[in-house]
Amino acid sequence: MKFCLLFFRSLQPGALLFLIVATFGMPLGADTRSAAGFVGAGVCQNCHAEQVKQWTGSHHDLAMQDATESTVLGDFADARLTHFGVTSLFYRDNGRFMVRTEGTDGELADFEIKYTFGLHPLQQYLIEFPGGRMQALGLAWDSRTKEQGGQRWFHLYPNEKIAHDDELHWTRPSQNWNSMCAECHSTNLQKNYDPDSRIFSTTWSEIDVSCEACHGPGSDHVGWAEQKPGWEKFAPNKGIQLLLDERRAIAWNINPETGRVERSPARTGEKEIEMCARCHARRSPITADYRHGDRFMDHYLPRRLDEGMYFVDGQMDDEVYVYGSFLQSKMYQSGVTCSDCHEPHSLELRVPGNGVCLQCHQAGKYDAPGHHFHQQGSPGASCAECHMPPRDYMVVDPRHDHSLRVPRPDLSVELGTPNACNRCHQDKSHAWAADQLAAWYGSLSEGPKANASTLQGARDQAPDARDGLAALVRDARAPDILRATAMAAMGPYLDRTTVDVLASGMADADPMVRAAIPTALEAMPANLQVRFAWPLLNDPVRAVRIEAARLLAAIPAGSLPDDQRVLLDAGVREFVDSQLAMAERPEAQANLGNLYAARGESDMAVAAYRKAIALDARFTPAYINLADFYRRTGDEAQSERVLRQALVLVDDSGDLHHALGLSLIRQKRTEPAVEELRLAASLTPQNPRYVYVYAIALNSTGRSEQAIMTLQGAQNAHPNDIGILNALVAFHRDAGNQAQALHYAKKLKLLSP
Repeated sequence: MKFCLLFFRSLQPGALLFLIVATFGMPLGADTRSAAGFVGAGVCQNCHAEQVKQWTGSHHDLAMQDATESTVLGDFADARLTHFGVTSLFYRDNGRFMVRTEGTDGELADFEIKYTFGLHPLQQYLIEFPGGRMQALGLAWDSRTKEQGGQRWFHLYPNEKIAHDDELHWTRPSQNWNSMCAECHSTNLQKNYDPDSRIFSTTWSEIDVSCEACHGPGSDHVGWAEQKPGWEKFAPNKGIQLLLDERRAIAWNINPETGRVERSPARTGEKEIEMCARCHARRSPITADYRHGDRFMDHYLPRRLDEGMYFVDGQMDDEVYVYGSFLQSKMYQSGVTCSDCHEPHSLELRVPGNGVCLQCHQAGKYDAPGHHFHQQGSPGASCAECHMPPRDYMVVDPRHDHSLRVPRPDLSVELGTPNACNRCHQDKSHAWAADQLAAWYGSLSEGPKANASTLQGARDQAPDARDGLAALVRDARAPDILRATAMAAMGPYLDRTTVDVLASGMADADPMVRAAIPTALEAMPANLQVRFAWPLLNDPVRAVRIEAARLLAAIPAGSLPDDQRVLLDAGVREFVDSQLAMAERPEAQANLGNLYAARGESDMAVAAYRKAIALDARFTPAYINLADFYRRTGDEAQSERVLRQALVLVDDSGDLHHALGLSLIRQKRTEPAVEELRLAASLTPQNPRYVYVYAIALNSTGRSEQAIMTLQGAQNAHPNDIGILNALVAFHRDAGNQAQALHYAKKLKLLSP
């Protein structure tokens, strides 16, 4: 659940929100599979007793449970926890597990625990609300031993005051089980949300993650096994909807020439990895009708290596789970699958400790002081501690990075990324660790450093990142998720020397790369958008089709030939369907509003924005986009009213103040406009555009000295912002400060491509 806040707080509310909720669904074409039903683990056990035995008691088995004497681990014997002045009480009432804590209105209220959620190292609790909503309590039980610091109540945001109107408060949409959690903790979860009544009627076949969560509905398999009438038609795959057979009859052999292990035969599919990725990836589910065996990106949008999600070298930063990390690894590229390392039913490692790595890597070479330079049995001799360093989430839950990378303290020195060495040697500097690795291993590969520097440059909007990004997209040896990230970042750098990356990307084998093309095209002229995005409307992967449709939706239908109009309309329908599958989310409604507005469907656009606001009255992007819609229709007064309505609820939003400032400028109400722009710049200093616009407003009202001071401070914080530098050159020149104008002109020239 922790990812919800950082996801929302990373938004730029004034921007289009099509990418906030991903846009993926079912592939085109008829589905010839039978509509098999779910039968339950009890039926599976009749033939697969050993597998069910291994699964019983696993984290999948105990992912969600009814709150009972045997399942609730927390202390409900009048235990108390105080967090930022709010004291919560955990107690029993006639056999029910209860908590008295802050509710939706900020007042203390009593709530019954309906379900437990998870097991170790923490257990969360679900509380039922009207309308079928289930909310995850922000207070959790640390189920570790006392010796490990556990057996206590704690707040999931221990260092923040999460008030009742905060987007992270446990009663708000970001902590809603039905939408944010349920799919991955139960089997055959059907959300069943009615957007008109705003009621959930959520159901599941089994409350936990059971056999059919991974293998698919089992009735056809049972029919085959029992040779029920018609069983012959299920014979080719035994009636199993997703046959996880990629590890069958394979071997890992040492290549005598290289000494490296190689898979035989090579992995040719992604079935198992994509099945696991449904839940073990930072992604947005879009369709409500997932079918086992479908392509992952026909139903989900995996996050790229975005800022706030991953560090620039690809290490996990926010709670991204493991899929995005694993895609970067040499293990993935060599054909390793999840179950090569993890027993899929018990979820335990196939061999404890270093043994799991030594299934393929020679012990004499790697599990030896000559490789790790640490005492045997110490943390420094652990493969996972060095190559999969963990990071704590939800306060007490360490998750291992699955990119299986070489520790690079030299990148920590240059780019501030974390490294495994200093995670243990916290009393030492990054430079010390880098020198130590250089002494042990000599020169390290320049590739990771170059890639990380390129992504850092793109995040800083440095002009010299252009060539590195283009090279990354073209590099077939680089991980596809890295290439997709580079493609998405190409937008500001597209010119005659780099536009070829779009052409090559259109034919790229990886759908993540193709799906990133519309993002790169967002600021490009319409003719380029049509040239490079139109062919993607016919892409075999729905993710790519929808992204192309989203970008091209504003093209006037009357200007298109019939066949092209039909193609675009089909893509737009897919996009709409994908958003309706997440209709309970304000982001999805805002996305629909943006689409309808782009297509000139005014009433539907306003209705969608209003619905987003009704779902979350503090969701600022909906107000900003609604106000912008009124601006474009010429109703500036209504635009202002919408923004002021939002500021009553969210008065600390720099985005809202900026939008209001621009509205007042358009209404020629200069002084209040400048004040709104000042507030925007001060509340959102990380946004150079807001500081730039504020400085322009100051200069236009005769306060050029104040404008220059404002820009100089912003230039220190954003040294690569060309707009700020251009303004500094102009303002100093107009003020007669020729030396200063020349100084910034030289900086500007250095940044020019």
